[in-house]
Amino acid sequence: MSLDVPVLLVIYKRPEATRTVFEAIARQRPRRLFIAADGPASPADRDLCAETRASVSRIDWPCDVVHDFSGENLGLNRRMISAIDWIFEQTEAAIVLEDDCLPHGDFFSFCSSMLDRYRGESRVVHVSGECYRVGRTGQDSYFFSKYPLAWGWATWRRAWSLFDPNMTSWPRLRTQPAVQALWDSDDERNYWTSTFNLLHREQSNGHMVSWDYVWYYACMTHGLSIHPAVNLISNLGSGAAASHTHDLGELSNRPSRPLDDPICHPHSIVRDRQADRDTFDQRFPGSVLKQQRSLSHQIRRPARWAMRLIRSLRGSPR
Repeated sequence: MSLDVPVLLVIYKRPEATRTVFEAIARQRPRRLFIAADGPASPADRDLCAETRASVSRIDWPCDVVHDFSGENLGLNRRMISAIDWIFEQTEAAIVLEDDCLPHGDFFSFCSSMLDRYRGESRVVHVSGECYRVGRTGQDSYFFSKYPLAWGWATWRRAWSLFDPNMTSWPRLRTQPAVQALWDSDDERNYWTSTFNLLHREQSNGHMVSWDYVWYYACMTHGLSIHPAVNLISNLGSGAAASHTHDLGELSNRPSRPLDDPICHPHSIVRDRQADRDTFDQRFPGSVLKQQRSLSHQIRRPARWAMRLIRSLRGSPR
């Protein structure tokens, strides 16, 4: 059986990780496969880029394959945005994977089902393969979240059209009640407000900082995202070859699990606030911020500063 939803795979210079992700895609036998590659940043990268591109060349099933292999190095942000623009010029819905995001087999059927079910529902803008909810209540196979997590995801052309690299609406929206209602704690409000302030400033100055956080902004201010009830994506990208995530810690290689069959749909499109709290704690710095505010952390703060002073004095000239 072949997968009808087009798949976009974005690659660079990690042949082993790319090969692993490509094999997971190949098992689904997509009818349409789009492969976008960034070019080498230096002469030393040429062989790795070439090997990575070769690792996705074997197509042994009926498939319309289209390539967009850049001759120059665009960088992660420009490459991702141009690749997503490219696929949505040719299709109305797609699954998007980077070369370090290993999907469980059920990820593809889940995305396909969600893309079909919510195709015309403007309140839903993104489908994620990640799950960070602690515990599970009820039998629903997925829930709604404000977080459009992007390690393996899917969306529609109508939603991607909301992506604005300059985040021009942020100054007007940041104090609006609808945006303030997104935050479930002071830590969350402070983190995202300061993050979006920084992104808006940098993007307005022509500096592309983080394509995925700009996508977060577009989705969070326009609708809800779908998360599966179990995790369907393992991130393989932690390490020296990663573009940004050199050490993902506990987020690296999280186990994935099969999803319920058949899919059980929620009765209504309502954000799961507790799941969002869990996501902020586990995927973002919620737990760290809580720890920094804890009594024990504050008690130990003078001792930490004393140790820093001692180490600096030991290393200073007499």
